[in-house]
Amino acid sequence: MGNPGVKYAFTRHNAGSDCVKFLAQTTGVRLRKSVKYQALVAQAQLGQFSLFLAFPQTYMNESGRSVKRLVSNVGIKDLQHLVVIHDELDLPVGRLKIKQGGGTAGHNGLKSIGEHLKDLSFTRLRIGIGRPEGESDIAKYVLQPPRGQQRLLLEQVKPKVVSAIEMILEQGLPAAMNIFNTN
Repeated sequence: MGNPGVKYAFTRHNAGSDCVKFLAQTTGVRLRKSVKYQALVAQAQLGQFSLFLAFPQTYMNESGRSVKRLVSNVGIKDLQHLVVIHDELDLPVGRLKIKQGGGTAGHNGLKSIGEHLKDLSFTRLRIGIGRPEGESDIAKYVLQPPRGQQRLLLEQVKPKVVSAIEMILEQGLPAAMNIFNTN
């Protein structure tokens, strides 16, 4: 998830969409605009597995509109097979954690997906962006680009996301959670 447009490119809130773009680049595909899905989409191959990549263009707080179209049209029957990559305030910058289902922790993008799907059991790859120090305006913080060490840490997490997705596909969610949630 993330927000579309140059204004939001490389902001903390776009940590998830930046990882989707990296995954597209890694697999050698290009994300293309789809009116049908209200997203940038691509079919990709990761090892022996076929993936459908998407970056909703509905803005973060309305991600559910696009995700519902994707789930319906791509034919995802088990929401465990839907992997949402998103920023997470409650994790240190650059930390990756995998979660199955659960609440939204106040994340408006997750709330939107839950409201549109009427279900929160999808898989999440949570990318830590940390909480702001002495900053009470969370919206301002997430919509700013990270600098210095934070930027480096968020760049370094992208290949880990690809590895996590590969492990989920090859060995299953519990194995991936065991590895990536303990590092």
